[in-house]
Amino acid sequence: MDIKHIQHPGQLAIKDFTYDLPESRIAYFPVEKRDESKLLIYKNGTICETVFNKIVTQIPAQSLLVLNNTSVVPARLHVALPSGKIIEIFCLGPENELVDIQSAFARTKSIRWKCLLGGARKWKQGKLIKQLQASDEEFSLTIEKIESHRTHFLLEFVWGNEYSFAEILALCGETPLPPYIKREPVATDQTRYQTVYNKLKGSVAAPTAGLHFTEDVFQSLHAHKVSTTFLTLHVGAGTFMPVKTEHMTGHVMHTENFELPAALLDELIDNIGHIIAVGTTTLRVLESLYWMGLKIYLKPGMEWEQLPIKQWEAYELASKAIPVKDSLNVLRTWMQLRNLKTLHSNTQILIAPGFMFQVASGLVTNFHQPGSTLLLLVAAFVGDQWRDIYTYAMKNNFRFLSYGDSSLLFRKMENV
Repeated sequence: MDIKHIQHPGQLAIKDFTYDLPESRIAYFPVEKRDESKLLIYKNGTICETVFNKIVTQIPAQSLLVLNNTSVVPARLHVALPSGKIIEIFCLGPENELVDIQSAFARTKSIRWKCLLGGARKWKQGKLIKQLQASDEEFSLTIEKIESHRTHFLLEFVWGNEYSFAEILALCGETPLPPYIKREPVATDQTRYQTVYNKLKGSVAAPTAGLHFTEDVFQSLHAHKVSTTFLTLHVGAGTFMPVKTEHMTGHVMHTENFELPAALLDELIDNIGHIIAVGTTTLRVLESLYWMGLKIYLKPGMEWEQLPIKQWEAYELASKAIPVKDSLNVLRTWMQLRNLKTLHSNTQILIAPGFMFQVASGLVTNFHQPGSTLLLLVAAFVGDQWRDIYTYAMKNNFRFLSYGDSSLLFRKMENV
């Protein structure tokens, strides 16, 4: 398919992207050893399977794996009202979406944060107070409801000392397991709901495709001349947001913040045709970079604030497409002219059938919820064969969703 004939997916019916997922097939806990999960491989219309620790046998030498090194924060808090009733607070992100999230987590004394509330109707007025214990110091965390929005509440957290907000959450927060894992967090979730290479705090959900990787897997990949590199996208709770509209045109895609070093663009430029994204989060960033470069090409004087990719922008700009290496080079030059060593931005890109991929040729990903934007992304990547893949996984006892098994999917490379 020529990118200039890309189809707009707004009229896609979400009912066409669903399947029967019995609750018994949802993985409530991970396998004992990360790299012993099952791995489904889809390539050139053929499906087979192996164990994840043998993924090196399925990836061509000289490939470049791009992984998301975000770290999950303990973003779920339970705070008692004076009546004893419990309010659940799920921290989404800082008030200003364009702020560097690492700087936001480093804030001391107070901060305003977008949140979801469980039991919001119980909290009619007044402030919530939670007592915290840090080493030999005891102090109070005060939480005030500032504003109510359609999708979230804006809360102000005040603790009045030099602890960072990241440290405050570490003192009183819990691992934010996905809503479909219907159990309370346990101690092992603190490590197993993180990748072994997590680095920068900011996610409220794990980049689950990376949960299967171990140091042994990395060693085998490098020995096979498969390179690895990292970017950061902070996964938001919107990743679990169901599509409630009949057609995709009515769905509002969530926005997620990311950052990456300028050197990563050089790696991508040198490896087009051999890039494998580890996770849908990584894939969203890689494909967004192409459209950012195209936007700059069309408007060379573009400012940083205009760089983020909106939900339908890829489809609207498709008729003006340029070769992928040209686009990435434009973005690289734009950063050089501004002496930017790191690119901080965000993307709202919605990848669905009709989207033409430019950067990634392979995808490592888990098995996703029926009727979700993540399943739409998989369907865009492999085409109608997504049904064959999911049918195979169901018939062959694969475990589904965040703590479930993995897949390695390859697409046809029309545009290389």
